[in-house]
Amino acid sequence: MSQTSELNRVKARIKALAEKTISNGCTEAEAIAAAEMVGRLLERYALTMDEIEVREERCVQVEVQIGGQRRRPVDCCVTTIARFCDCKVWFSRVEGGGVSYVFFGFEPDTSLAAYLLEVIDRAIRTEVANFRGHCQRLKGVALRRASLSFQHGMATRVAERLDELQRRRDADVAARRSTGTALVLLKHQVVEEAFQETGIRLVSGGGLGRGRANAAFRRGVEAGNRVRLDRPVTGMDRGLLA
Repeated sequence: MSQTSELNRVKARIKALAEKTISNGCTEAEAIAAAEMVGRLLERYALTMDEIEVREERCVQVEVQIGGQRRRPVDCCVTTIARFCDCKVWFSRVEGGGVSYVFFGFEPDTSLAAYLLEVIDRAIRTEVANFRGHCQRLKGVALRRASLSFQHGMATRVAERLDELQRRRDADVAARRSTGTALVLLKHQVVEEAFQETGIRLVSGGGLGRGRANAAFRRGVEAGNRVRLDRPVTGMDRGLLA
């Protein structure tokens, strides 16, 4: 199989994964299992591209609509997700009051970033519902604060794990091909140059408050360890990379 054919094959797998969303009827367990393939697909994608293909790849914007007007604990993961998927990201307010995140980069990368955000957001909402169900002694403001701390803990841990996965993936790519590091740097350069052409200026949105010194935050960290992001689940899409 030629390198171009293999690259098209990887892109097709990425598109299939990005379409495997909860909104399309996928269960929570299936969505989390699908998310575990993201790192492997990104690695295969990086190993398959050559310099010409990196330079010719077009950058796109993928917008992810989010509910409400306020920032949420999952937002702590957004910058890390973008970095993990070699994208840029910004928060956008739309006319009429809507808000969204916009991922910018190569099409396969932005698709995976948008998908990963959805999976992590759903996992956090599912886990915090379970947490609230076990906090029957807490009511009102106390329960809301504990729930928020729990979500911050989970989001923080997931972000840390994505950084760990990225370091391992980049090391694997560099070890498996002599030009691996150079191509990664070239890819970042191409994305940066394409982004500069948009004329968009990014500013820091500031950090979200995180109450670490409490049991709810620690329980959130434990939940963050349960979100499987790196290893496939037996029986789930065995042929995804075959």
